[in-house]
Amino acid sequence: MSYDLKFIDLFCGIGGFRQALEPRGHKCVLSSDWDPHAQTVYRQNYGDVPLGDVTELAQRDIPPHDLLCGGFPCQPFSISGNQKGFADSRGTLLHHILHIAQLRKPGVLLLENVRNYLSHNGGRTMAVTLELLDQAGYQVFFQTLNASEYGVPQKRERLFFVCFRKDLNVGEFSFPKPKTVDIALEDILLPEDDPRLKPLLICRDDFRFKDVIPKTRQNKPLRIGTVGKGGQGERIYSPKGHAITLSAFGGGIGAKTGMYLIGNKVRRLHPLECSRLMGFPEGFILHEKINVSYKQFGNSVVVPLVSSIIAQIEKAWEQTKLKAA
Repeated sequence: MSYDLKFIDLFCGIGGFRQALEPRGHKCVLSSDWDPHAQTVYRQNYGDVPLGDVTELAQRDIPPHDLLCGGFPCQPFSISGNQKGFADSRGTLLHHILHIAQLRKPGVLLLENVRNYLSHNGGRTMAVTLELLDQAGYQVFFQTLNASEYGVPQKRERLFFVCFRKDLNVGEFSFPKPKTVDIALEDILLPEDDPRLKPLLICRDDFRFKDVIPKTRQNKPLRIGTVGKGGQGERIYSPKGHAITLSAFGGGIGAKTGMYLIGNKVRRLHPLECSRLMGFPEGFILHEKINVSYKQFGNSVVVPLVSSIIAQIEKAWEQTKLKAA
C-alpha cells in the first residue's frame, strides 16, 4: 500500500523524522533549521541544505504538504534547560508552527517535546497548547512514549502530539503499543579495542560500586555505582540494561551520554553508539566534532519510535481516504 505523503521537516536537526518517513515512501518537500552544524550533517546525509530560521521563512518558501513534522525546541520546557517556557523566545516557535499550519492546512501535524511539557507551569503551558491547536482547526491526540519500549536500548520519554485537521473527521487515533524486545546497551557497543574509545575512558580513584552488580539483562537503566558526589552526570550504569536519556546539555563527568562499566573500564559512549541508540542507520555520517555530535543526537528523535507512530498515522490517513471515496 502506497501513501506518498508530502511532509515538511521543521527544526529538522539531523533528520530524525526524515529517517522515519522516507523509507516508508513519503517525500520531504521542505526542511528548516538555523544551526549551521545541523545543516552540514543534513546535507551530507540527504543531499540538500535545510532552509534557515523557521521564523524567517517566506510564504513562497513553504510548499503544500500533507504532514508537518516538528520537534520544536525543548529547552524552554526541559528539566535540563531553564524551563522558562513561552517566556523563552524558543518557546514561541510553536506559534510559527501554527502559522504555517493555518497557511498551508496540512492534514496532519506530528509534534514532539519533552515529557516535562505536560507539567510545565502547573500544566498551563499544555492547556494553552491544546487551546491553540484547537483554534487552528486540529483534533489533538497526545501521549508520552518511552523509546525503551520500541526497540532501542535507551530510556527516552518524549511527548508526542498527533493532530488531524478537523474536517478529515478521523474520530479516533491510537498510538503504537509497546513492544517486548530483548535488547540491551551491550548489543550496540563498539568493540572494546576500538581506538576511538580511548578518549572516552574515565580514570578516577573515587569510583563506588554496589556490592551486587546485575548479571541479567533488563529493559531499563541499571545503576551500579557513582563517582564524585553521585549527582546527575556522576552515576555509573551497566551495559546489561538500557542507556539513560541522551542529552544535548547537562554537566558532570558523564555529561550527555552517561557513564557505563564496560569490560572493567568506565567510559562515556561514542557518538556512533549514540547514533545506534537513536535508531539511525549504519553509515549515517556524523559531525566531525564529538561534542557537536552529542548535541545533535541529544536533540533528535528516536527513529524506530517515530516510524511506529507514522504507521498509525498511515492507518488513520487511509481511513479518511476511504470515507471520502
